[in-house]
Amino acid sequence: MVPYRVLVVDDSGFMRKIISDLIVQDPQFTIVATAVNGQEAIEAVREWKPDAVTLDLEMPLMNGIEALQAIMKENPTPVIMLSGISEDNTRETIKALQFGAFDFIRKPSSAISNDIHQVGEVLLEKLRIAVLTKRYQPVISINEKSASIIAENHQAKQQISAAIEKKVQPVEPSLPTQPTAPFSSDSILIPKPEEQQVTQRSVSPLHKQQKSKRSETPAPNNAKLTAPTLKPVVKSKLPEIKPLIPEPPSIKKSKTSGATGTFKHIVAIGTSTGGPRALHEVITSLPGDFPAPVLIVQHMPPKFTKSLAQRLDSFSELHVVEAEQGERVVAGKVYIAPGAFHMELAKDAAGYFIRLTEQPQRNGHRPSVDVLFESLLPIRELKRHAVIMTGMGSDGAKGMKLLSESGIETSIAEAEESCVVYGMPRSAVEAGCVNQIVPLQNIASQLVQAMLK
Repeated sequence: MVPYRVLVVDDSGFMRKIISDLIVQDPQFTIVATAVNGQEAIEAVREWKPDAVTLDLEMPLMNGIEALQAIMKENPTPVIMLSGISEDNTRETIKALQFGAFDFIRKPSSAISNDIHQVGEVLLEKLRIAVLTKRYQPVISINEKSASIIAENHQAKQQISAAIEKKVQPVEPSLPTQPTAPFSSDSILIPKPEEQQVTQRSVSPLHKQQKSKRSETPAPNNAKLTAPTLKPVVKSKLPEIKPLIPEPPSIKKSKTSGATGTFKHIVAIGTSTGGPRALHEVITSLPGDFPAPVLIVQHMPPKFTKSLAQRLDSFSELHVVEAEQGERVVAGKVYIAPGAFHMELAKDAAGYFIRLTEQPQRNGHRPSVDVLFESLLPIRELKRHAVIMTGMGSDGAKGMKLLSESGIETSIAEAEESCVVYGMPRSAVEAGCVNQIVPLQNIASQLVQAMLK
């Protein structure tokens, strides 16, 4: 079997060696090349069309965010970001996920760290999923959308807000038809390894390799790693990089006016791989006077969920926060479960509040979507709306089925064509508990219409 080809990008030779050694432990993968900065990464992707890329965030000349945007624009490829856990790193990682990165892992601190093997297992798992999912398609920049689409979005929000205020059914809003997820329905599957016309790398420098002479068998896993580095790249030849998601304005209006402790609806959303960009699409499309709280479980480690909440808040008309223990739940506010904690909706004499627990993982996750969904089971006085979006595995399907059997108002699964990974939505659909299958760009409008019933 011809292995999948991976490009490893990091400015540290020591770290390139660690990451490469971790990857080649699985004979499904080989290192086609390495690069020391973003400029070389772009050139390597052009030259070798790898099946996947591991990309460091902090590098000289061109950092990982800039390189990612150029790669996704010119040669869309599954990219796994390597992130530290500092506040700056978590913020940049969330940006990368919204800009089209497939996923991320925590960067190992050294080759002898206690968790190096765990990091390797996680990296290989994400690479296996990445190379078996659909090929990336260029992501449409928000800045590049036509003026007509921007106007239609603005008009749709006005219609939605007016309808909520008057409590009448709105005219169907005209939303953009172009999905903003990294994939489209006409994406193609990556060929099986045996179908790919690729071979093991040469040990000579990349720019001197003879492409016509290729070995037909991969090197043994215990072979000394000698992945080639790249020749310098002329910066003037690089594509112009425009942000896929523009930075938010520095001055934001107050978001407290729409928050109220009185509400009749509750929305719960679960997502995993591809979730940050999907959440950006949904949450930023909801109007500021959305008449329900929104509770979200995104599979993500501690610290990253806080950065996710802060970034979504900077773009959204709703107030988005990382949930806190005992926090009171109000309409017009979005609560994201903190990493390493399950989140539940609870009730007392004063109303509804957030309960965080450290109970064992469910479906391999904490927070778990099933835990959130199941906490809504006794809350029958509210109209409950559950959404499952892109992600690996089946977390959330069991909880949605139980909600469906208890008389849930709305159960939405993201349509396959807009999912980064059609795992969690597929499980819910196959469980027979979904009453709407909706492309990502239409989920927000479906939730708004559900509020009016």
